[in-house]
Amino acid sequence: MSGDYYEILGVSRSATKDEIKSAYRKMARKYHPDVNKDPGAEERFKEINRAYEVLSEPETKARYDRFGEAGVGGASSGGVGFDPNDMGGFADIFETFFGGGFGGGGAGTATRRRGPTRGDDLRLDLRLKFREAIFGGEKEIKIPHLETCQTCNGSGAKAGSSPKTCGTCGGTGQVKRATRTPFGSFAQVSTCPTCNGEGQIIEEKCDSCGGQGRKQVNKKLKITIPAGVDNGTRLRVTGEGDAGSRGGPSGDLYVYLAVENDTHFKRDGINILSEMTISYLQAILGCRLKVPTIDGEHEITIPAGLQPNTVMTLEDKGVPKLGNSVSRGNHLLTIKVDIPTKINSEERELLEKLAQIKGEHTSKKGFEGFFESIFHK
Repeated sequence: MSGDYYEILGVSRSATKDEIKSAYRKMARKYHPDVNKDPGAEERFKEINRAYEVLSEPETKARYDRFGEAGVGGASSGGVGFDPNDMGGFADIFETFFGGGFGGGGAGTATRRRGPTRGDDLRLDLRLKFREAIFGGEKEIKIPHLETCQTCNGSGAKAGSSPKTCGTCGGTGQVKRATRTPFGSFAQVSTCPTCNGEGQIIEEKCDSCGGQGRKQVNKKLKITIPAGVDNGTRLRVTGEGDAGSRGGPSGDLYVYLAVENDTHFKRDGINILSEMTISYLQAILGCRLKVPTIDGEHEITIPAGLQPNTVMTLEDKGVPKLGNSVSRGNHLLTIKVDIPTKINSEERELLEKLAQIKGEHTSKKGFEGFFESIFHK
């Protein structure tokens, strides 16, 4: 052991007992062998423990302040917090590393047996048809999950019997082992191997659940799909995950949605996209047509002289906004024009007359050039 104890803990010589304890916690957490695997961390941890062992007790601290290491060479209270009369102090410090306490089953020792535990959350992937995602509705699903055993009410014990306190750990769910070294005493706390940390032993197990207190069952549920959901939307169904143990609350069910494609429509956010093809005569002369939408057929007006790939907007014919189904997106309809590559003699004669009227020379531009001139003038 070398170095000044105050420097090791990073405190001044005027530090209070609480300041010394706080500094020890911080340093011990940093260098504990279960946390820090760097070379030298274990030796550093031993130095920190020795420094705290001396400075945490007013009597040994006073001797150290006066005579240095020589004044405390034989002083040892059994290590940091390992004094049988100060077990509560060790429990407080050990909790820093393991999140639990130090149970010994003695008078004044806190019981650390496991309490109620929340059940696990579950995930279900659900496929929806295109229109189901847009308009929502009720959907029946089937999920396998753990439910509290109704035969034993979750205790795991056979009817007429009850769990017994574990004799190995005295009901704490933990066992301790102390080791004395030249550097002081160290304790190791671990889960009781007899009861697996439960603090209780079930001697007569429930026939229905095998002592687990929970059973795997398949359950049918009806869930509401909100209008406007899309790929990746996650729905939370509270309390439909696995049942908790020892009276703990159930977890939740998370439903992840995947939407199937539609043969006619595509989706872009809250807008619907589709295409339709009309004849060149309909484009030139204009007309009225019925087009399919997600709400059914809708009549539109094609204005005379409509150009190919014109996008027409059908307002409020799109997807309802998620969480506000009254508001909807639009339907964007792209109009394609079918220009024939072959025509009969009568059609050619009529079109040539039209070309002469418009002053076009089909012999130079060709038939396709003529239609191009019509649609882009």
